[in-house]
Amino acid sequence: MRLVSWNVNGIRAVAQKGFLESFENFRADIICLQETKAMPEQVPPELKEIEGYRSYFHSAERKGYSGTALYTREEPLSVTFGLGEDRFDHEGRTICARYEDFVLYNIYFPNGGQGPDRLAFKLDFYDCFLSRIRNHIASGENVIVCGDVNTAHRPIDLSNPTANSKVSGFLPEERVWIDRFIEDGLVDTFRYKYPDAEDKYTWWSYKTFARDRNVGWRIDYFFTNQALINRVSDSNIMSDVMGSDHCPIYLDME
Repeated sequence: MRLVSWNVNGIRAVAQKGFLESFENFRADIICLQETKAMPEQVPPELKEIEGYRSYFHSAERKGYSGTALYTREEPLSVTFGLGEDRFDHEGRTICARYEDFVLYNIYFPNGGQGPDRLAFKLDFYDCFLSRIRNHIASGENVIVCGDVNTAHRPIDLSNPTANSKVSGFLPEERVWIDRFIEDGLVDTFRYKYPDAEDKYTWWSYKTFARDRNVGWRIDYFFTNQALINRVSDSNIMSDVMGSDHCPIYLDME
């Protein structure tokens, strides 16, 4: 089974940059998108109704902002939207799909770069998310989490850690939350498979041709709970796929 996660930075924009060709080339069973920036009625039929897949969209109340989408070959047992806390559920950030073997979270975590209030919102969102995950793990359920976490965990996960040490996305108070995810039983699957891999990023600023120079950040993740990690055959980054300021990542499961 292959799962793909991709922050597309606008589903209608990426559609003009080879999205459907990339989608087909993924040969994935489940594809999770973040930052779709479209209401369901704004998504063209050729993007909403892709042969062989069911699709689900969670859109922000504010038009042209945030949003997530899920494409899946197998119909989930159930699909829910949001984290169940009202203040976090107006921006279209979370789709939860329950399958027979696992619960999947597709999440576009907030960016904390718009000032102290927004940083506090991001950290509270992390807290709410983690409380949900703790409940799943405590009840013996398998969990897969993917999406744009908007934080690089360790210095190896971005090009210029020292220069960005006071920038949202690499602040100590943000990074400690990924420590907490791991302490509570989630595994960063890419680092599990490639603990020492350097220069492997998933996001590059559009400014100063950062992608051409590979000056990037690894802020997109697949996590699983410990019980699933032995079934992970690969977890890697599709850095050659263009169309967004992020590239797709994938998780292969046995």
